[in-house]
Amino acid sequence: MDVEELDSLSAKELHDRAVHYAVRHGDFGFLWDLLKLIPAAEAASGNSDETANDLSRVSALLSDAMAAGEGELGDALRPVYVDYLSKHPDA
Repeated sequence: MDVEELDSLSAKELHDRAVHYAVRHGDFGFLWDLLKLIPAAEAASGNSDETANDLSRVSALLSDAMAAGEGELGDALRPVYVDYLSKHPDA
C-alpha cells in the first residue's frame, strides 16, 4: 500500500497492521519505538494522568502498545503507523 492508501485507513487498522507486521517479523525496534512514543501520544491526546502511569510501569506500556490503535491515542499515533507501513508494503 502506498502512503495515500494507508492514510485512508482508520487508526485502529493502521495500528493492527503495523503491530501485527512487527510481531510477525520480530521487529522489536519498531515495537520499542512505539512504546517510547506512547507517553507523549497519551499527553498529546489529553490523557496526562495516563502518562505518569506509563512512564513508571513497563507492563502498562506493553498493554498500551497492544491497544494503541483506538481512540485519541490511535489518532495521535497515526503518522507512526503510516510511516512504518509505507516502508513495509507487504504488511
